[in-house]
Amino acid sequence: MPDVGGTAGGQPHARVEVGTDETGRPDTDPLLAELAGLPETSPRRSELRDAVVTAHLPLVHHIARRFGGRGEPHDDLVQVGTIGLIKAVDRYEPGRGVPFAGYAVPTITGEIRRHFRDRAGTVRLPRRLQEVQVSVTQARETLTHQLGRTPTVEEVAQHAGLDADTVLEVLESAYTLSTVPLDVESGVGDTLGEDDVALDEVLTRETLRPVLARLAPRERRIIALRFVRGMSQSQIAEEVGISQMHVSRLLTKTLARLRAEMTRPGAETD
Repeated sequence: MPDVGGTAGGQPHARVEVGTDETGRPDTDPLLAELAGLPETSPRRSELRDAVVTAHLPLVHHIARRFGGRGEPHDDLVQVGTIGLIKAVDRYEPGRGVPFAGYAVPTITGEIRRHFRDRAGTVRLPRRLQEVQVSVTQARETLTHQLGRTPTVEEVAQHAGLDADTVLEVLESAYTLSTVPLDVESGVGDTLGEDDVALDEVLTRETLRPVLARLAPRERRIIALRFVRGMSQSQIAEEVGISQMHVSRLLTKTLARLRAEMTRPGAETD
């Protein structure tokens, strides 16, 4: 089980252990419950806060990867997403009965989306540079990992199949338009690890929850009977008291609506 330590006022923090649930993912519920009961002046708060944030950094990396290829370096998106995670920890209220992941996912996603909106509000790159910015960004990230250092303009140009002048213009424009870096509070380190495919299920489930809540009661019931209890359409028809053809039509209509709601912009932050 991972644990977190730090320093405050020159004195070492007591280590805070983070347990795991039955799926092997971090179980920070006890820490969040303790954190919610502490006064603002308690030195224990920063220890618990850092432990919870560090334990959920893989979730931030996972969400940040979903926004890749849009002209922003992955590390910058992780930095912004971590700010969202910190806000989620500070604002989370265990007594409301909402799982922390269900609260944190839209908060992190919203912070990253806000970052893109803020960037879009500044002066835009010329269209000809926008078209190659993604290639330059990806080339820089790939070469940085391969070389263990920041690549030169010539190396980026060769890797991306561009001329050096174009790469230089893209980099200079991006630097001119960049905002002041967001500093993640001290005590929260970076965490490396493998992708957790189950995180996709968390993201999907928490995005789907408010969409399902907007369905009519009968539509929600039919969806639950079909996909939770695994009943056939004929069994659902008998259970609900309508024809199988009506069940089929309702399922088709409801699933189409769910797909449209899930894929529209901003669905994750509703």
